[in-house]
Amino acid sequence: MKVKIFDEEIESDLEKVVNDFLSSDIELLDIKYQVSASVFGEEQIYCFSAMIIYK
Repeated sequence: MKVKIFDEEIESDLEKVVNDFLSSDIELLDIKYQVSASVFGEEQIYCFSAMIIYK
C-alpha cells in the first residue's frame, strides 16, 4: 500500500493533478479530500488537498 498527497491553491488545479495520477496504472483503494481556509491580511487563502491510497 502507498499514499500520494496533492496540495493546490486552486480547486481545478487539484482536479487536474489527481486525474492525471489516476490515469496511470494503479489500483485505487481510497481518496481523502480536504479544504482549508485562512485569512492573511485582507486576503482569504484556500488550500485544496487530496490523499490517494493505492497499490
